[in-house]
Amino acid sequence: MTTIPTRDGGTVEITRCGALVDLHVRDAEGRTVATVVRRACEAARILAGNDRK
Repeated sequence: MTTIPTRDGGTVEITRCGALVDLHVRDAEGRTVATVVRRACEAARILAGNDRK
């Protein structure tokens, strides 16, 4: 698992699950904002700030 801080004080926890990754997004208070599963290439684009194809 890797944890990346966000600009607003939250975190994104990334857990690899084979060809997929689980993204668990929390706000600055630690509350879950979203949990999604994406293909690794899609997750990389999202984390890079470019979610367009």
